[in-house]
Amino acid sequence: MSPAPIAMSCGEPSGIGPELAVDAWRQLRDTIPFAWIGDPDHLPEGTPTKPIETLRDAARVAATALPVLPLPFPGPRVPGVPQPTQAAQVVASIARAVDLADMGHASAICTLPIHKKALQDGAGFAFPGHTEYLADRAGVRHVVMMLASDTLRVVPATIHIPLAQVHGALTADLLESCLRITHDGLVRRFRIAEPRLAVAGLNPHAGEGGKIGREEIEILVPVIERLRAEGMEIAGPLSADTMFHAAARKSYDVAVAMYHDQALIPIKTLDFDRGVNLTLGLPYIRTSPDHGTALDIAGQGKANPSSTIEALKLAWRLAGGTA
Repeated sequence: MSPAPIAMSCGEPSGIGPELAVDAWRQLRDTIPFAWIGDPDHLPEGTPTKPIETLRDAARVAATALPVLPLPFPGPRVPGVPQPTQAAQVVASIARAVDLADMGHASAICTLPIHKKALQDGAGFAFPGHTEYLADRAGVRHVVMMLASDTLRVVPATIHIPLAQVHGALTADLLESCLRITHDGLVRRFRIAEPRLAVAGLNPHAGEGGKIGREEIEILVPVIERLRAEGMEIAGPLSADTMFHAAARKSYDVAVAMYHDQALIPIKTLDFDRGVNLTLGLPYIRTSPDHGTALDIAGQGKANPSSTIEALKLAWRLAGGTA
């Protein structure tokens, strides 16, 4: 029995989201059912669409039209220029997808890119991004952002904060929670019975025995040793500059980095177009393409849908579907 369809939020209308949704539907309509939540008038001209009342109707209509759960917006799409009056409906699209997942009507949600400043200015959006908003809605204290592709999985222990704040934010409690959620996600979502985690050091050469920083000695090592004693397979702290070559990647299932760019530079270098953003620790599956709104090319037919397609494929696979 196939999982329920996937609910896709519309993302920022002025960005490439509408084009990504259509391109993904054209490629996946025979294999992965999903419905786009938004204003049909924002989709590229000529797109065959079919409004549906319930998500379960998505599979029935997907062969001939993009299934749409209609959500009217105030005004037309203006490619490249976010409209403040539309910000509240962008958030409402995400909220609708979450509601469908919470009720079990959606097997997963896939969120298209949002323009954070536009949401903050137009709707008082009080979160740095999707990840923090979804955690707040779920009442979850801590979630983990994983970037995944067929080449590499990475997790940043700290996410959208200035580099100068990483030292203060990286506590033993935070790291332990991150490692536990990551381990649990690999077991429950990826069905890896005994996950292998590799933990990067914060400092060059993983601190070099305290000569280039003591965070590894004072924070990382005690947490790693405590979790190893519980039976987790964890390597590290490792020098980040030697963790991501081909031979090293074969030794672990996920690399846990200490800050945003330490995690994202390797995966975007190795597999830029097919990386997927996956949130671990939520009560449902959530994926997203690993890129932004690309306002500069919106409406020009230049958007690459590869990451969105991979996000839908991963969500479907984690939900138990086959494609």
